[in-house]
Amino acid sequence: MSGLIFKKRISRPANPSVQQKPVLSEAFVTNATDAGVVGFVLAGLQDRVAPVLWVQDYLSQKESGRPYLPGIGATRPIIRVTVSRPLDVLWAMEEGLRCKTLACVVGELWGDPKALNFTATKRLALRSEAAGTPCWLLRRSASADLSAARERWRISSLPSALHPDDAQAPGDPRWKAELFRSRSGSAGTWVAQYDRSSDRIDLSAALRDGAVGEGDGTRRRAAAL
Repeated sequence: MSGLIFKKRISRPANPSVQQKPVLSEAFVTNATDAGVVGFVLAGLQDRVAPVLWVQDYLSQKESGRPYLPGIGATRPIIRVTVSRPLDVLWAMEEGLRCKTLACVVGELWGDPKALNFTATKRLALRSEAAGTPCWLLRRSASADLSAARERWRISSLPSALHPDDAQAPGDPRWKAELFRSRSGSAGTWVAQYDRSSDRIDLSAALRDGAVGEGDGTRRRAAAL
């Protein structure tokens, strides 16, 4: 699945990890300024040494910022490219997929530009699969129109997991990950958590709110007395 490493914690008909061949994937951000999707993509890459080509259009960078290289760390080299037009983002991504030494090609686009049509996504999908390089389109403030992406996700940040040694410190990062379209498996929604010890993403069943009980709690208060 686009080069992501997943570990199954739940039983379901199809596990995202069955997709071994690098493909084009799209990630739609629930909150347009949520930076968590950056961590979701980087945390799941199999290749930890090769650089990642990261292309943004100017509006994406202005509205949501750019990848924070010191936070990502020196072990993950990032080649950043900022261009003015969505068409230039797609061109740079295609050119990047010609290079077989990249770990991944990522493109950030704001909104629903005309240049990002089905033909453009089909070209990226074919280039990604031919090169054996994962490719991601990060979509902010966008609608899920027709696309040739093999997998389409909705990603939003969740509070981090509990830190094993310090309750006041943030633990492993977590996301709500909804796979709403996949050519290789079943759709579903999970809580995704980055496991630092094994350097992979764990998927567990998404938490659901319990049913609201009837009444105003009078009986429970009486029992407590």
